[in-house]
Amino acid sequence: MQRGRVKSQQHMHGGLMETARRGIVVWLCLISITLHSPQAAFANEANHKYNVGEAVRLWVNKVGPYNNPQETYNYYYLPFCKPKGRDKPGHKWGGLGEVLQGNELIDSQLDIKYKSDVPKKTICTSKLDESSAATFRKAVQRHYWYELFMDDLPVWGFVGPPPEETKDEEHIYIYTHKSFDINYNENRIIQVNLTSENPQPIAPGVNIEFTYSVNWAPTSITFARRFERYLDYNFFEHQIHWFSIFNSFMMVIFLTGLVSMILMRTLRADYARYTAKEDDDLEALERDVGEESGWKLVHGDVFRPPRYLELLAALVGTGVQLALLVLSVILITIAGTLFTERGTIVTVFIICYALTSFVAGYVSGGFYARNGGKTWIPTMLLTANLFPLMCFSIASVLNTVAISYHSLAAVPFGSIVVVLLIWILVSCPLCLFGTVIGRNWNGLPDNPCRVKRIPSPIPERQWYLRPTVIALMGGLLPFGSIFIEMYFIFTSFWNYKVYYVYGFMLLVFIILAIVTVCVTIVGTYFLLNAENYHWQWTSFSAAASTSVYVFMYAVHYFFAKTKMSGFFQTTFYFGYTLTLCLGLAIMEGALGYIGASVFVRRIFRTIKAD
Repeated sequence: MQRGRVKSQQHMHGGLMETARRGIVVWLCLISITLHSPQAAFANEANHKYNVGEAVRLWVNKVGPYNNPQETYNYYYLPFCKPKGRDKPGHKWGGLGEVLQGNELIDSQLDIKYKSDVPKKTICTSKLDESSAATFRKAVQRHYWYELFMDDLPVWGFVGPPPEETKDEEHIYIYTHKSFDINYNENRIIQVNLTSENPQPIAPGVNIEFTYSVNWAPTSITFARRFERYLDYNFFEHQIHWFSIFNSFMMVIFLTGLVSMILMRTLRADYARYTAKEDDDLEALERDVGEESGWKLVHGDVFRPPRYLELLAALVGTGVQLALLVLSVILITIAGTLFTERGTIVTVFIICYALTSFVAGYVSGGFYARNGGKTWIPTMLLTANLFPLMCFSIASVLNTVAISYHSLAAVPFGSIVVVLLIWILVSCPLCLFGTVIGRNWNGLPDNPCRVKRIPSPIPERQWYLRPTVIALMGGLLPFGSIFIEMYFIFTSFWNYKVYYVYGFMLLVFIILAIVTVCVTIVGTYFLLNAENYHWQWTSFSAAASTSVYVFMYAVHYFFAKTKMSGFFQTTFYFGYTLTLCLGLAIMEGALGYIGASVFVRRIFRTIKAD
């Protein structure tokens, strides 16, 4: 019977390995299809080199209210007319990340040639009817902006003058002329500037003539530095940014000193006392323990398996995966300056998440086995599905809202299928494979103290030593260490600034991890001193509570720092924020639990209880 069971397990493991191998092969095919966009057919845009007189494509992308960054629509959502006598305009589809970011590039069909100036030239003439006039009027009143691309360089403009310049409802104007000033260096385009001119009144029955002009001029700026003009050095490299890093670094020194003091001073006497009694009989040792109080009394319960073991194992495994994911994306972005390419960071994020699923399975599988778990398959399924289902649920609501508004923020069905295939064929098999490896290679119990059969009663303590209070207070200092950086991240994401200081983000991430571990260790020590041995969930919650303060800050930022309005933008703002906070809570909770676990094993290592 035992031999048959072993053969069955070997057969199952072989099947799991084959499933994982097939999943990786399918993933490579999907990534190859995803990353190779049709832009390769346009050789000039692929290598960014042009010959004199060669056609340069101008792509129109999206329009939307300036104060609502996510409420974007197709460029021709507004009744802009198209050049007559031309073929159907082509579309430029980028990679998966670009589609998920809501970009849809359409050929403007404007006649632009490299180094060839174009005097004022008519694009088309449109006679406004009641509907088109009302649409343009609403767009100007809501301060609509639009985005264009030339040689992968973004260009922005406004549909009309700012709303504050509008005198009354009858005097609303629309810009009808686009003036492009293009700077070049040898055979490369370096800068593209757009000036919107010639405002015309919007009224039914009025003929609107849309025109454009192009002026070429040389520049000494090199191609490698052409993206620097989009980077706001004065904002991101302000003194307060450096001061916040220094302040967080000093917090790390203080907390590490505090933890060291607990370990070296407070515990040293206890270790000496127990070491001196190693040769005494058990009765004398128990009598001495009975006279003591604090963390030493819970040595027979501190390694008792936590409640809801499957859920905690899944959360810890997923949190370690997210920490590795964030670190990987930051390092890859620093190495490759991915912020200069549309959607690349999102694509890298999805790929790295799929690949790091092995780590989630390995950590959760080992954690579950070490704590005596028997039914590992539900734990594996929970680890593989927990965070993706959270994100998918929120994304489904947001996508439904975007579809109802006919917005570009709505993710196409094909892209949803690609993401689901990557998750099912890559992420899930890797998580399964990691779980099998983790429970077999890292699943042996290694508790320094034996667990008593009967749980000890937990005495009542002061209110500030209760697990709930410790959990809520635990997130304050980690949030304080990232407070300033959160402002810069929120401002860049919601206020059209390109976030490029990923070196700062790396430092803040490291500081956040250290502060989280130190705070959790201190909170765990206080809890154990109160003779409460339910430290596992408390340590996880103390670190995860950082996300509560981040969400509270996001609410303050929405009302105090932005001018967002409407159901669409409000839903997207808080939907994205909720996703961020859920991921942060799981990641922080895992880091806090691991730090507390190492601390608990360290302080109970000397105590041997039968």
